[in-house]
Amino acid sequence: MLGMNLNIPNLLTLFRIAAIPLIVLVYFSNIPYLNWVCVILFSLAGISDALDGYLARKWNQTSNLGAFLDPVADKLLVAIMLILVATNSEIKEAMHSQFWFVVTVIVIIGREITVSALREWMAELGKRANVAVSVVGKYKTGIQMVAIGCLLYAKDFIGLPVLFIGEILLYIAGVLTVWSMSIYLSAAYKAVRSD
Repeated sequence: MLGMNLNIPNLLTLFRIAAIPLIVLVYFSNIPYLNWVCVILFSLAGISDALDGYLARKWNQTSNLGAFLDPVADKLLVAIMLILVATNSEIKEAMHSQFWFVVTVIVIIGREITVSALREWMAELGKRANVAVSVVGKYKTGIQMVAIGCLLYAKDFIGLPVLFIGEILLYIAGVLTVWSMSIYLSAAYKAVRSD
């Protein structure tokens, strides 16, 4: 039964999950160009996130396994990468505001857990469509992924302060995180209240 669901979109999702421990291992290793390796692996994982859903819809290969694994892979990738950079003392010390950096990481991870639980609850009520991904949520995801990539790289590149750019983008993603969560909570409240 499981083998029947291992189509290309689901394999891309599984690749994203498998990439997480690989990035962690590289991050704590002393291999040459580890920053580049981490960013490349993270970028491939991010591309797989965009690609798996697109291919599943295009090829009509949506499945219950994919519907379960895709959001799990997304949340794990974001949460673990944020924990990696937030627990790196060198990165924290380089931040313009350690306080706001840590608060933003907590807000983003907290939002991911809250929205996942909210979607699960709404699905049980038969109202999952009421908390579909919003436009703000899509922008948040895009900015957040670029921010995490910058924070993983954490070095200047051709004169660009990549770490600082990552910090600023993370704060922007944090604001969009709160905004998108308020949209989801409002939609859920209206859906439940209408009953």
